[in-house]
Amino acid sequence: MNFLFAWRYFRSKKSANAINIIAWISVLAIAVGTAALIIVLSVFNGFEDLVKGLYGDFYSDVKITPAKGKFISFSKDQIQKITATSGVAQFSFYTEERSVLVNGEYQTIVVLKGVDEHYNAVNNLTSHIERGVYDIGTAEAPQLIAGAGISNAVGADPENKLSNLVIFLPNRKATNFNSLDAMHSFNVSTSGIFTVQQEFDDKYAFTNLAFMQYMLDLKPSEYSGLEIALKPGAKEDDVQKALAQIMGGSYTVETRYEQNQSLFSIMQIEKWVIYGILSIILLVAAFNMIGALTMLVLEKQKDIAVLKAMGADDSRIQRIFLTEGLLLAGVGGISGMLLAFIICVLQLKFHLIKLEGSTFIIDYYPVKIYAPDFLLVAFTVLTVAVLAAWIPSRKAAVQLYSLKS
Repeated sequence: MNFLFAWRYFRSKKSANAINIIAWISVLAIAVGTAALIIVLSVFNGFEDLVKGLYGDFYSDVKITPAKGKFISFSKDQIQKITATSGVAQFSFYTEERSVLVNGEYQTIVVLKGVDEHYNAVNNLTSHIERGVYDIGTAEAPQLIAGAGISNAVGADPENKLSNLVIFLPNRKATNFNSLDAMHSFNVSTSGIFTVQQEFDDKYAFTNLAFMQYMLDLKPSEYSGLEIALKPGAKEDDVQKALAQIMGGSYTVETRYEQNQSLFSIMQIEKWVIYGILSIILLVAAFNMIGALTMLVLEKQKDIAVLKAMGADDSRIQRIFLTEGLLLAGVGGISGMLLAFIICVLQLKFHLIKLEGSTFIIDYYPVKIYAPDFLLVAFTVLTVAVLAAWIPSRKAAVQLYSLKS
């Protein structure tokens, strides 16, 4: 019954065109605000998914590192238990240390990471090789896979066979760090260049684990940590708890999210801040709706008086105009959602809106449509509509009206 009255008031002609104009302006404002919210949230989802993909190719599902110090050892019993842990597909030992890479007059600081033969199974670095091949060499003949930024800094290029690359690593047994004995050095060559993301490209280079252990005077059982790939469908949190019980308090077990917690937290905060800012558009639309409903109440004074004479109580009158507000918001909200969905689908298929610049991995704005975003925006529109319609509907219910013109 309430909806029938509201629908009739929505469709019927008003005595003043201003009422119709304000009503449709409120509908349009809600549609624009709804569409803007969903489109922006979808773009944030796209960027977040892209960044997670990039970081997922570089970071493992789960990583075990020392709780204190830089290096740790794994016993045979621990390795057997890790292998038997449900959800663990593959793991790889690694050792990393800051080093200096020198090529003639050029030099740069590098985080050199020595990895074993299973490293390809725990990440997707090989898919990001831009030039050359994935070859980490041997302890006697080490090969480097360097980031593009490092390659540009010192001229490390797999096609340049005349480069004289020398890697310098700290001598852990040195007693005087001001002398030449403070560093170990070794001639290396470049086998490949990777491009993942600038943060990694300017920082990391990879070589084989045996070479790193030799240069750092480590035992064959000493590592910087262990990276683990999980089986499809395995839950990171469950595997993390199981591994933490196996390893004990001397080890730190982190999921992929915890390895990059600050980044993902900032991305979520940015998303919610933008959501809050764009919700202001809906608040502006709410003021239009208040104006439209207030003028509609004045327009329908006789109708209200007739309904009260027929026995309608104040709550019935209030629900009629509340429903009218929800109808205005519903038309605008559904239209905005439909518009946003069409725009997002077109962007996904045709990449209509491009990113400026040429240094990005992709040249268009990424979009990912999530159903929860539509539910969140629908709830926001509903809340704004109820708040906006409450004042004029309450006024319509409690004010006395006369049947006289």
